Amino acid sequence: MKYSIIYLVFLMVGLLAVGSCDKGFTELNENPNDPLAVPSNLILPNTIRISQNIMYSTFVGGDMGSCWGQHFAKVQYNDEARYIPRPNVIESTVWNGLYVSVIADALKMGELALAEENNDMQGVALVMQAYAFSVLTDMFGDIPFSEALGGEEGIFTPKYDSQSDVYAGILSMLDEANTLLDGTGSIDATSDILYGGDYTGWKKMANSLKFRALMRISAKQDVSAQLQDIVNNRMVFTSNADEAKLVYLSAEPNANPLFETIVFGTRGEWKINSALVSIMEGYGDPRLAVYAQPNEDGVIRGKPSGLQNVPNNDYNYTNVSPIGTKYLAAEAPGYFMSYAELQFLMAEAAHKGYISGNAESYYNEGIRASFMENGVSADFDAYIANPLVAYVSTADGLRRIGEQKWLSLFTQGVETWTEWRRTGYPALTPALEAELNEIPSRYTYPNGEAALNTASYNAAVQSQGADLLTTKVWWMQ
Repeated sequence: MKYSIIYLVFLMVGLLAVGSCDKGFTELNENPNDPLAVPSNLILPNTIRISQNIMYSTFVGGDMGSCWGQHFAKVQYNDEARYIPRPNVIESTVWNGLYVSVIADALKMGELALAEENNDMQGVALVMQAYAFSVLTDMFGDIPFSEALGGEEGIFTPKYDSQSDVYAGILSMLDEANTLLDGTGSIDATSDILYGGDYTGWKKMANSLKFRALMRISAKQDVSAQLQDIVNNRMVFTSNADEAKLVYLSAEPNANPLFETIVFGTRGEWKINSALVSIMEGYGDPRLAVYAQPNEDGVIRGKPSGLQNVPNNDYNYTNVSPIGTKYLAAEAPGYFMSYAELQFLMAEAAHKGYISGNAESYYNEGIRASFMENGVSADFDAYIANPLVAYVSTADGLRRIGEQKWLSLFTQGVETWTEWRRTGYPALTPALEAELNEIPSRYTYPNGEAALNTASYNAAVQSQGADLLTTKVWWMQ
């Protein structure tokens, strides 16, 4: 929203400058420091930062991500963890934030890049739009897509597209981005707070996100040929150095949102979930000491999801382990997608026969990447030799892949919950004393949609199902 406003201000100033010029004095009246159009690169930092601020917000990625995916649990203010989300967070932070401050601004960035004849920035703009649309449709299901940004054409009540159509559009965007990101344009290194102006980083991000998107819908469509094409012909992440992550700055308001709320804001109710502790202790997983801090007794202790009356003697601020200091650091990165996640997705694809390649190699590489990120590489060989962890080619191999992916996604709350919804791994039980008897399958639509976009909202509900947390989105059915 900030850069949309800046764009309008620059545009108005430019028009005033043009209007004040007398005929024959154009050159005298031109001001090189007062441009008539905002360069596309100026919009980029805000779209990157806002998207991750939303995803790492404690009220979104924490409450409706990591708590639902059972990495986090709360010792107070835990209505959301009991599946009672805040409507204003869904509407203002998620829906409006992603549509207005990411997608709309990225669209404007692409239009400016087109006018500049800058292929690379056009590709970047498409990647950002595709990412935000993918998050929205995974959260809600059917969403406005084809008419979502039609305000200039007078479309103020956009229709909801089916999730299958939204995914087709997302895949098309990522294909176009892959073509446009060819190095013939330029990406300003200062503005590009993700890849420092390296177009190949964005190209790898586009194709890695496409692999994720294809796997998301793989139970509904045959995507094998497209997956194999990525493996054979496209640039993807090849190490942790490639992954799409925003490294936050050392002080608020540009620090990691978990730091800003939990450390700087002294809101320590977000703790470690007992499901995570149980699984990691069962495998002797050395990452547990990185994910969690000891409690007052010097041990790592989690809390189960849910419970109304907390804090209490059983679960409170001091006897449940806090989140590990690595993940509460101001400069902790915000992930669009990690290299480890891509490797686990490739392991699953190979295991299912969607792509050629060795599923075990992909699986082990995913674990290795996660261990490297968490500083426990020395324990890698012993860990994958554990009979409970080692890859197996039987049906249980999918469970192991799914569990290890779940473990690697720590603090990537929405993605943790989303991939759990898709795979069902690990086996999780609903929160205690919850409002529902199952873990939510989606977010409910914003209240404003039912009130202001009534016909489109009603059509979406008629098509998709009741506007409930328990209604499954298309790729889950």
